[in-house]
Amino acid sequence: MEFVKGENRFFKEDADGKLIAEVTWVPSGDSLVILDHTFVDESLRGQGIASQLVEKVAETMRAEGKKITATCPFAKAEFERKPEKYDDVKA
Repeated sequence: MEFVKGENRFFKEDADGKLIAEVTWVPSGDSLVILDHTFVDESLRGQGIASQLVEKVAETMRAEGKKITATCPFAKAEFERKPEKYDDVKA
């Protein structure tokens, strides 16, 4: 799925402009962000969309040389489930 990059977020809207998926983060200093929220509409649940959103943030922060602290319960669990994928960007 393709996501739109907004200010401190990636998101997807449906054809009517309704938000159907989103991940947000808050900058904390020059080299850290706090991943604080993921949302996936019920119509998309079970398709791995939330995982894709977390991965998108990780890719972006790698490219920017930043680390991530996850406070969002889903993102925290994702970091714990897949250390091989996220240990390099995990604060």
